[in-house]
Amino acid sequence: MLDTLRRIIQEVTGARDLDQALDVIVTRVKKAMDVDVCSVYMVDREHRQHVLMATDGLNAKAVGMVRMKDNAGLISLVGTREEPVNLADAPGHPQYLYFPESGEEQFHSFLGVPIIHHRQLQGVLVVQRHAKKKFSEDSVTFLVTIAAQLAGAIAHAEASGGISGLTKESKNRKRNVAPLQGQPGSPGVAIGTAVARFQIADLDSIPDRAVEDTRAEVTLFKKAVNGVRKDIQSMLSRMNEILPTEDRALFDAYLLMLEGSAITGDVVKRIKNGNWAPGALRETIAEHLRAFDAMEDTYLRERGEDVRDLGRRILSRLISDEPQTPKKYPLRTILVGEEITASMLAEVPVKRLAGVISVRGSSTSHVAILARAMGVSAVMGIEDLPVSRVDGHKIIVDGYTGRVYVDPPRGVREEFRHLLREEEELSRELHELRDLPAVTPDNIGIPLYVNSGLLADVSPSRRSGAEGIGLYRTEFPFMVRDRFPGEEEQFKIYRQVLKSFSPAPVTLRTLDVGGDKALPYFPIEEDNPFLGWRGIRISLDHPEIFLVQLRAMLRASAGLGNMNLLLPMISSVAEVDDALRLLRRAYHELIDSGVSISMPRVGVMIEVPSAVYQVRELARRVNFLSVGTNDLTQYLLAVDRNNARVASLYDALHPAVIRALQQIVDGARAEKTPVSVCGEMAGDPAAAILLLGMGIDNLSMSAANLPRVKWVIRSFTRRRARSLLKEALTFEYAHSVRNFLNAALEDAGLGGLVRAGR
Repeated sequence: MLDTLRRIIQEVTGARDLDQALDVIVTRVKKAMDVDVCSVYMVDREHRQHVLMATDGLNAKAVGMVRMKDNAGLISLVGTREEPVNLADAPGHPQYLYFPESGEEQFHSFLGVPIIHHRQLQGVLVVQRHAKKKFSEDSVTFLVTIAAQLAGAIAHAEASGGISGLTKESKNRKRNVAPLQGQPGSPGVAIGTAVARFQIADLDSIPDRAVEDTRAEVTLFKKAVNGVRKDIQSMLSRMNEILPTEDRALFDAYLLMLEGSAITGDVVKRIKNGNWAPGALRETIAEHLRAFDAMEDTYLRERGEDVRDLGRRILSRLISDEPQTPKKYPLRTILVGEEITASMLAEVPVKRLAGVISVRGSSTSHVAILARAMGVSAVMGIEDLPVSRVDGHKIIVDGYTGRVYVDPPRGVREEFRHLLREEEELSRELHELRDLPAVTPDNIGIPLYVNSGLLADVSPSRRSGAEGIGLYRTEFPFMVRDRFPGEEEQFKIYRQVLKSFSPAPVTLRTLDVGGDKALPYFPIEEDNPFLGWRGIRISLDHPEIFLVQLRAMLRASAGLGNMNLLLPMISSVAEVDDALRLLRRAYHELIDSGVSISMPRVGVMIEVPSAVYQVRELARRVNFLSVGTNDLTQYLLAVDRNNARVASLYDALHPAVIRALQQIVDGARAEKTPVSVCGEMAGDPAAAILLLGMGIDNLSMSAANLPRVKWVIRSFTRRRARSLLKEALTFEYAHSVRNFLNAALEDAGLGGLVRAGR
């Protein structure tokens, strides 16, 4: 069975469109099960019908003609029950519908199983025989297995070709297919033509090969590295049109990795040990990627994209030193690929780039960060997109919801053109708010900060009207080196960040690495890294590393006075006590050495359920609390939001999350300790109403979301927000909370925010 199943899936996945995929299914399943008929009925949601889309055994002319309402017939019975229906005599069943054009009156036994993808019924797979006899249990389980495995492949094929032949009149016309769902990468809407990018150089396929003249091989490798360096510098010069110096730090990071010894030095060592340059490069890149891929933190894990991209570019140079012919890009290019990188993005003429779609990656990928800085719509992590078949097709990118429409019909295109016009109008209105304070109509100020992790984030943060940095991740400098960065190296980075926003506050989070995100030079293997040695735990276990970072941070704040220090992954008061003791030690060491500094404000991140239940004890020990709603939501709901199978269960407006947040605020207020929110929830206009009502003191979010949240703050009094919060707490479903808050935004005249983030 497994071999048969594997062969069928391979053929379906390789089909050019849905029609061919369905033909493969009915032919192969009929043969494998030795039945008289195999048919596939697909759901036509527009007309609420089930439509015969492919058959081997019934009259071929009935395809597209046999249609039944979704509440009538045996097919609808299977769909409604969402489980197999196994009958010895189908015509004798009270729900049987007879269609003379199908020629099925001669078949009695009937077995139908639902085809379900991501909880949504796609269709029904049916087999039939002449004999009046139920199908065996083995037959049922085989067909169920086939349907379950084929659901994703069918969705993939549907995306590339749509469903044709639903009616006789529209035999050659594609229907309005459902959008493909990914993750929002950069807000905005784009309509354009897909340009598929693919990797020519395949590192994984490179074999080991012995060389005798290692000196010549090293020279060849260094020549390739130099060529890549020139390519990146050329990209930088092209990006000068739209990106200031700070934003180009993304490409500076590429150059830093090329010039450092972590990658190039390791390759040279392997060459000198006898391996040829491509093989040495493959080994080195693979070693670095293993460390990145093991990380739970999406932001850090996806820095591996940059390492992989550099490796491929160097390999391309090694294989052929001839520059590639420049690719032609249409006027409104939608860049599409399995893994779009920042350097691919930079190759597109700025004025022609409209949108980005990447099968892999998330909102924390370099390409997503760069897209936001450029104001280009992006969707990431869209697994069902058939990249090889969309080149040249018309595509709509919805960067607000993470949806992608392939070859949408005229009605959908018109709807999004209207949305684009509304978005332009909304952008003008939001731009007018940039220099205005985030103050409610009843005169309550809610400072709005940005989350950051690279110097590239600084410029768009300032342009957004941010009042400071609410969360600065300090991990990246640790990722691009082959050792822990020294105190002086860290000092220069932190000083630059603090000065860029001075006198506005900047919150530096201490190192958040561990077993689930091991550094290349500090590997840790754990069975359950999600609950393992990470965050503050590793910092406390290695005070020699923690103290160096604390001293660098304290020194960087000298004379500025705008630094806040944030401790991550706190799960007990003992961890806070130990961290504060080390902070005081670092402070006194610097004072004793003559450095003029002051103690910073210290906060802890509330992102673990245990911290929620000790919030008052934690609040007594620090100056502020910062709620990381991303991790807190994941831990409370036991949902990995980066897992496509369960990502739909992740919702920060889940009643349990809202109640936990209220408990945090109440506990902190009892100790007179301010509370901020630094997760994605802070950048959600609907959620901002609840956070305002709870009494959150400040919010920190991506620069792109800040203007929208400011509009909400300036439109709702705290009294009104409290009233809405009280009512929202009575709901039992997350979608009910969302609909309720969206209605409140509409009533307040902020419907543009709802439509933009629908």
